[in-house]
Parts: sequence; structure tokens; C-alpha cells
Amino acid sequence: MERQLVTSDSPWEEPVGFSRAVRVGNMVFVSGTVGADGTGRAVGPGAYEQAVKALQRIKAALTEAGATLADVVRTRIYVTDISQWEAVGRAHGEFFGAVRPATSMVEVSRLIAPDLVVEIEAVAVIA
Repeated sequence: MERQLVTSDSPWEEPVGFSRAVRVGNMVFVSGTVGADGTGRAVGPGAYEQAVKALQRIKAALTEAGATLADVVRTRIYVTDISQWEAVGRAHGEFFGAVRPATSMVEVSRLIAPDLVVEIEAVAVIA
């Protein structure tokens, strides 16, 4: 089966050795994606703003792989402060409200950079 790699502006992809997304057949796996700019800096201090940016980056990766948000069947959300679940959930709902993929949200001690507070993964199945 052919394997398509999708890259982004993440400064961590090359040194860590990962792709933003990988498509194999009709499945697309999107790596953990944070709300950062091309330098790795958070787009803002808030969980909502970072979640929106992460989801925009996920949408772009899906598009490049030939998928849409409607194809997403699973997301995983990692937050550094679970008390921010409503802000992150609101952002997730704005992108996936009608799609309603299976999801989980868990608190982690920290992410790759200290100013990042949310990271989101996605899996899509193209019909």
C-alpha cells in the first residue's frame, strides 16, 4: 500500500523524525498537534486559542492527505490543566460538532514546550 507523508511548519518534525500526518490507503493518522506557529511558540496563552490553532493545523494536514474533518473518526486531546476542559471542548465542538468523532481528553504534566497547554491527535477514514 502506498504511504503518503504530510509535513508542516513544525520545527520538531525533522529532529524528532515524524510527519504531521501519514495516509495509508483510506486512513489518515494526524500526529499530536499543538497551537504553535512555525517557530514552535504558542499562538497565545489560552487553551481555547491554542486548541483552535491546533485544529486548524489538523484540518490543513487532512486536506493535504485528501481527507476532511467529516472523515475524522477519533481524536485524542492532551491538556496540561484539565480545568480548561470546557474551553478546549468548545473549540473541538466548533470543528467537530456535527461529526462527533470518538474522543478522549486527559491531563498530562507538560507538553514539548512550556507555553503549550493543549495537543490534539486525529484519525480519519476516507469513505
